[in-house]
Amino acid sequence: MTIQEMKEKAMDIRMDVVTLIHNAGCGHIGGDLSEADALVALYYKHMNVSAGQVKDPDRDRFILSKGHSVESLYCILADKGYFDKQELMTTYSAYLSRFIGHPNNKIPGIEVNSGSLGHGLSVAVGMAKAAKMMGKDYHVYTLLGDGELAEGSVWEGVMAGGHFHLDNLTALIDRNGLQISGSTEDVMAQGSQESRWAPFGWNVISIPGNDMAAIDAALTAAKAVKGKPTVIILNTTKGLGVSFMENNYIWHHKPMNEEQYQLAMASLKERKVHMS
Repeated sequence: MTIQEMKEKAMDIRMDVVTLIHNAGCGHIGGDLSEADALVALYYKHMNVSAGQVKDPDRDRFILSKGHSVESLYCILADKGYFDKQELMTTYSAYLSRFIGHPNNKIPGIEVNSGSLGHGLSVAVGMAKAAKMMGKDYHVYTLLGDGELAEGSVWEGVMAGGHFHLDNLTALIDRNGLQISGSTEDVMAQGSQESRWAPFGWNVISIPGNDMAAIDAALTAAKAVKGKPTVIILNTTKGLGVSFMENNYIWHHKPMNEEQYQLAMASLKERKVHMS
């Protein structure tokens, strides 16, 4: 895909997410909208994955560590043919549905059950270390939320990734500055994430996290780094694309009424028109 095509695809995924969450009456919409660009870049260009190779030992791996924002991932996997989109859109979060509110590895394309925050990076480290031990060249990616970085287990993974020189590992941080109870800096101050990872032996790239060209370049650069893992700090906007949700922590996890749904869809459609 070209950069423009990926930008347009990300807006389409956002519209699917808004509809999915509205239909279900639940979901973590703010983080879904901020992470969409990075997930599109991964799944439509940079990762060696497809619906036909879910068990291929040489496939790249992706772990959504911030598992509560699973709706964007589900919508992308449906769009790419991993499962029926209609089933997703009509059964998400319904009683006995396989499409639950966190990644479920009974669903094709989901590597790991996640959502208990702080675990995804350590699992990704293990997968990347396994690739090295087996002589495999697959790459492992994981996406974390910035609120999640208050978990101590994250930093065990950071230390291990640097210690083992896992240049087949890329972590992405959705740095939108907000979490369920407010600003990340008010809940647990983080300061500069850029300065925290390098001392543990990581290559650090910091970019505008909703700029598709910047994401594309950063992912390309990460694959070229040798001898150390890479972290990409995605400086994003929570709720991106929906005017009344942007930079508002209330929309971390909040259902929409019908009027809000229509306004959200109109906002996304207008944003897509203006990007072409």
